[in-house]
Amino acid sequence: MANDILNAIHYRRTVNQNSFTDQDITKEDILTILNAANAAPTHKRTQPWRFVIFRNEGLERLGAELGRIYKNITPSEKYSEATEINMAKKATTSNVAIAIVVNYTGDLPEWEELAATSCAVQNLWLAAHSINIGGYWATPGLIHHLGGFLNLEENQKCIGLFYLGHHNAEPREPARSPIEDKIRWEE
Repeated sequence: MANDILNAIHYRRTVNQNSFTDQDITKEDILTILNAANAAPTHKRTQPWRFVIFRNEGLERLGAELGRIYKNITPSEKYSEATEINMAKKATTSNVAIAIVVNYTGDLPEWEELAATSCAVQNLWLAAHSINIGGYWATPGLIHHLGGFLNLEENQKCIGLFYLGHHNAEPREPARSPIEDKIRWEE
C-alpha cells in the first residue's frame, strides 16, 4: 500500500476473543485509542460519542450483567445456559470492553449523531490496529437493556460493545468484492 493510513484501512480486521492473549492493555494505550476516536468528524461539533471503559473487575461486572440480561429477557423455550455463559465470557475473556454510546443532542437528526459516532468507532478501530491491538464491534440485542447498568441519560443509547485485546491472530488479506461492483460513474 502507498502509506501507513491506507495500509491500516485496508488490513484492519475483526479480531475475536479466541485470538486474545493475557497481555494487559495499558491505560495509555486505551487513551491513545480513545483520543483517535475523539478526532472523528462531527456536524455542528456535537461530538455525540461517549464511551464507558471496562477493565479488570469491571469486565466481571459487565459479563455478569450480560448473562443476567440474557436470562431475564430470553423466553424459556429459547433460553440456553450455554448462551448465557457465552454472553458473560465474551466480556471476561477480553482485556478491555468499551460500551459505545450515542449522546443525541437534539440539534441534529439522530442518524447524523449515529454516523458521527460510527466514524469515532472506525477511528478507534484503526488506532487499535496501529498499535497491534485487535478487537471488534459487537451489537447483541442485549445492548438495548444496558441503559440502567451504564447509567445512561434519557437522550443516550448504547449501540454496541467494542472488545479489545492484544492478540496472536495472523494477518489476512481483506475479503472484499471489487469497488467497481459498487460504483456508477456519471460523467
